[in-house]
This record gives sequence, C-alpha cells and structure tokens, in this order.
Amino acid sequence: MDKEKVDVCIRILEELYGEPLAREVNPIDLLVMTILSQNTSDTNSLRAFGRLKVAFPDYESLLAAPLSALIDAIRAGGLAEIKARRIKETLQKIELDAGAITLGFLADMDSKEAMDYLVSLPGVGPKTASVVLLFAFGKHFMPVDTHVHRVSRRLGLVPEKASVEKAQQILEEIVPPEKYLSLHLNLIRHGRRICRARGPKHDECALQMWCDCYMRAKSLK
Repeated sequence: MDKEKVDVCIRILEELYGEPLAREVNPIDLLVMTILSQNTSDTNSLRAFGRLKVAFPDYESLLAAPLSALIDAIRAGGLAEIKARRIKETLQKIELDAGAITLGFLADMDSKEAMDYLVSLPGVGPKTASVVLLFAFGKHFMPVDTHVHRVSRRLGLVPEKASVEKAQQILEEIVPPEKYLSLHLNLIRHGRRICRARGPKHDECALQMWCDCYMRAKSLK
C-alpha cells in the first residue's frame, strides 16, 4: 500500500469533517450501545439505548429485572430478544469476573489480553470489542463497520474481496495508530454522506482521484 495514499485520504477527510477527538465515555454504556447497534440503524439503536436508560437507573437494576422488561425497553432497536439476552449474559459475566459491573480493569491489560477478554463475552465480536477498546481506553484498534469496510475497499486501501477481519488487520498495519479514531469516524461520515452503498456520489467525492472504484468507472466511460 502506498503510504502517501493513506496519508492523503486521512488529510482530505479531516479537512472535510474535522479531526475527531476522543471523549470520555463509560465503557459499559459503550459496550451496551454497540451491542444494540448490531444489525440495525443508528437511529433505532440510539432510541433503544435511550429507552433502556430510562427504564433502568443503573445496570444493577437491569440485571435484577426480568428479561421481558429489558426486551420491552429495547424493542425499538430490533432483534430485541437476542440482544436483551446478550446484554444480560454479558453484564452477568462482567460482574462475576470483576465483582462489579465495570470494565475499568481493561485499562491495565495489554491490548491482546483486553481484546481476548471482550470477545469471550456473549455476543461480543472483534468489531464491538475494538470500538470499546479504542473509544473507552485509547487502545490501538481500528474498528471496521459496514461503512469503513465499504469505503476502504472502494478506495483501494484494502483488497476488494477482503473480509471485515482482514480489512481491520490491513488498516491497523497501514494507518498510523494515532489516526485510527480519526479515520474510523471520518470513513463512517463519508460513507453515510457520499460513498453510500447505493448511488455513491462520485462527482461530489473529494477522494475521487485517490479512489480505485472511481478511476475504474471513469476508464469505462
């Protein structure tokens, strides 16, 4: 991979959308929000999380409540039965392991150990774990969601047929670690606004001259 291309894409996206900065976030909140975001839109998952927080003043009360109450609270997020069970089982295991519903202990682990712990939790895969570790603990992981996966392949930052797991591995190798958060968020923004799954706005794309997909389409005209 041409390092210049990676650096230019990062710079152009930051000129368009700004350079995102890490904000303090509750790791448990982030873990629950990310589980709720699986296989649904941001709007629905945020609505479900908001209703969960209204229904349960803290996570201890959530664990004490019947599963049906959690299902009702998060129904707006879709797949409520599956996600409610995952959230309950995950929080129960964290409480059992840590003696409280907290992930603060991950801060003292090395990156691999922290990743291994999170993916051992019910319903938590590498993408969800990477989100928590990057945003809540500043550990060097590059989460790959559907937007990051699509845009990075179209640009040619990763091979067109790369899986999500392979794309994450490659991006973590070619992107400076201090730019993981910036590129992750800005690829999502660009994927929502310009490089959409259907009807990408090639003519409005500031990355067009660095985009393999655009250059192939242009050569066919």
